[in-house]
Amino acid sequence: MVSFTELLTRRLDGQLDARTTQYVDHILDGTHRMKRMIDDLLTYARVDRVERELEDVPLESVLKVVQHTLSDTLTSTQAVITHDPLPVIRGDLTELTSLLQNLVENAVKYRASGRTPIIHVGSMPEDDGWHFTVSDNGIGIEPAYFERIFKIFQRLHHRDAIDGTGVGLAVCRKIVERYEGRIWVESIPGSGSVFHFTLPEGVVGPQLIDVH
Repeated sequence: MVSFTELLTRRLDGQLDARTTQYVDHILDGTHRMKRMIDDLLTYARVDRVERELEDVPLESVLKVVQHTLSDTLTSTQAVITHDPLPVIRGDLTELTSLLQNLVENAVKYRASGRTPIIHVGSMPEDDGWHFTVSDNGIGIEPAYFERIFKIFQRLHHRDAIDGTGVGLAVCRKIVERYEGRIWVESIPGSGSVFHFTLPEGVVGPQLIDVH
């Protein structure tokens, strides 16, 4: 649909009036949004259906990959990301990358107007694994929505205000629960949010990787 619409636009270049051009833009916007939603749904569906390749995953290296992937967004927003020493986790690299990327991307997406986004990835050992946090100084979330945001297609803001499909946090929850962990949020509206998740068991001791 996108390809043929773009071909039609090029073929009729200069012949379309302003209203027709606006209609074409709506078609392209809708199809791009549909593609993103389909991609996100496929990611959600794969989480518990694809066989995992377990390996020792250094989360500091994963965070560097996430920062590289989101580099354009991080640069344009001047976001600052800090982190505690992060452990090596026995898990699936793709899943753990998706988990961190969704949480960091959300922290930037829901930034407060006029405030530089500051994001911190924390970690602390627990008796049965690790407790991680991704905190931000963004717009925050009302307590009434703490559980709702982890359900698929649940958005708190209109897409014209903040882009997204409402799938990212549902993917995070599915990944964490596949590891028999928990994920939840604490937040103060207007001051920021802290997303917590645990990855019990499956860790390679307290081994830390220095990638600086």
